[in-house]
Amino acid sequence: MTTAGFDESARDYDAVLVVSFGGPEGPDEVMPFLDRVLAGRPVPPPVKVRIAERYARFGGVSPINAHTREFIAALEARLAAKGPRLPVYWGNRNSAPLLDDTVRQMAGDGIRTAIAFVTSMFSSYSGCRQYREDLFRAAGAAAKAPRIDKLRVAYNHPGFVSAMADRVSKARERAPKGAALLFTAHSLPQSMASLADYEAQLREACGLVAQQVGDDHWRLAFQSNNARTGDPWLAPTVEEALASIAALGRSSVVVAPLGFVCDHMEVVMDLDVEARACAEGLGLGYFRAPTVGTHPAYVDMVRQLVVERISANPERPCLGQRGPNPDYCAPGCCLSGRPGEALPTVGGLVDEQLLPR
Repeated sequence: MTTAGFDESARDYDAVLVVSFGGPEGPDEVMPFLDRVLAGRPVPPPVKVRIAERYARFGGVSPINAHTREFIAALEARLAAKGPRLPVYWGNRNSAPLLDDTVRQMAGDGIRTAIAFVTSMFSSYSGCRQYREDLFRAAGAAAKAPRIDKLRVAYNHPGFVSAMADRVSKARERAPKGAALLFTAHSLPQSMASLADYEAQLREACGLVAQQVGDDHWRLAFQSNNARTGDPWLAPTVEEALASIAALGRSSVVVAPLGFVCDHMEVVMDLDVEARACAEGLGLGYFRAPTVGTHPAYVDMVRQLVVERISANPERPCLGQRGPNPDYCAPGCCLSGRPGEALPTVGGLVDEQLLPR
């Protein structure tokens, strides 16, 4: 039974599918990766070259795939220890293992139903609906594809909040007393952000983490708008926020990438290189908190989300005032803000995937 997007029925799944953004793992993979990332977007060639140069600085390797492998290994161990005992598959949007190939592999392995965990904690087109479109396309391209549901967005789940709070607390231990607390998340075009709960969820999560670490004077800034065109994007930037912190006479800052679950190029380049240089130029001591990565509370959160979907009338743990996100997305949620018809998806109240329950 589904009520207002919440699935109260016990479901039976054959596998867990981890869905991630992906990243290049060598110089030859950078341009094909960027071609996929920027497909259909009005990004001038010089901007694409500039983005590629960022990867070249790190030998053409993004850390995201290595971090995703570590997370999957931790999740597999947790499922083996605590259940449910389900195999874990992995598919990326933009690099190998590509989602289309993974779904074909699942079909060949006889997987009939799968529950997908998208490695994004917040609702937006690029962080949720686009992955649901990717899943629909991949299922449509595979013979005898499994039916794929998606775990709910879990930005206010106690596991995520406590994992991020622990990361922030450890960073604050390294910083001088009184260091400012700055959370960061990926910027979006305002036209896209206005069609989702992205900002509200981010601010709720920031407040929940800050409450656990005992700091009510936090800020939120937006990073990684490297492919921006003429459209306005979410602000302030990290550099603007750092300048404001310095102008208030603060001597140091703890920067916490709450909007990212693992390190990838936007974290290591934008925060560890560019933001650090900006802070040092402003005379600020700079201390970066790790992403949640393989924190045990975060890994077990994913297991708990799977348990929710295989249980009848489950509890849905959450913190704060906004309540749990639904299991199925409402029609028209998290649209891109671009012209044209919305593409079909999986994991919605009006589920376009035809394989029956």
